[in-house]
Amino acid sequence: MDKIPKVPIADWVENVVDWMETSLGGFFDGLATVIEWIVNLFSDLFLLPHPLLFIAILSVLAYLVGRWSLTIFTAIGFLLIDNLGYWTETMNTLGLVITAGLISILIGIPIGIWSAYSKTVHRIVFPLLDFMQTMPAFVYLLPAVTFFSLGVVPGVIASVIFAIPPTIRLTTLGIQQVSGELAEAADAFGSTSWQKLFKVELPLAMPTMMTGVNQTIMLSLSMVVIASMIGAQGIGATVYRAVTQLKIGQGFEAGLAVVILAIVLDRFTQGLFKTRKRGE
Repeated sequence: MDKIPKVPIADWVENVVDWMETSLGGFFDGLATVIEWIVNLFSDLFLLPHPLLFIAILSVLAYLVGRWSLTIFTAIGFLLIDNLGYWTETMNTLGLVITAGLISILIGIPIGIWSAYSKTVHRIVFPLLDFMQTMPAFVYLLPAVTFFSLGVVPGVIASVIFAIPPTIRLTTLGIQQVSGELAEAADAFGSTSWQKLFKVELPLAMPTMMTGVNQTIMLSLSMVVIASMIGAQGIGATVYRAVTQLKIGQGFEAGLAVVILAIVLDRFTQGLFKTRKRGE
């Protein structure tokens, strides 16, 4: 019995990648320049003040968006990071995470809104999100390196692809959960589609959307060690070196810095919405 020929999926993917690399090379170069500039801007901004001054600023912000417990944890946590000697690496990581998070939010929220309004878009987008969330994260490094070489840019791109699904999903869910009666009332008062979206649907969907944003930022941070494998600098590179050199103590210290950064970012994003809700 003849063996069934193998489906040449690998060849198809490589042909598409080759075509994109040839036809869209200029676009990818321009995009890489912009992303690298944004990451460097954030990193330089975070490294500009003295660590103690930056910690004081973060502590004030923590008090404004949270409670005294968050303020104390932020101050002690970042003082510990500075004491351990990972301040520069942590600020570089923070710049990468903020950039990836902003790009994910700027792309994900409009797609989520579009998906909530269009059943056709929903049927196309959500299977793609399933694919993106189940594909191993390491696979995203291959096209990122192909199109953007090594460095921080492919790390940001891989982080965006890996982290954007929660923002899209929960934005769509939040808008779909808005009561139909409220939407009908807005229509009855003569609201345009844009007015209904920005004054009724988005404010009511905001808690669900902020959960998606929070998850996106956490997923972006979870990619820092993987991104370090393709040249992205930061605390992830320190963790990766410690793993390859079996330096358990150094790996634990660097991992602790990642944990502190993750907890602070998580509480900040949660506290921002709660602060806004109290002020309304």
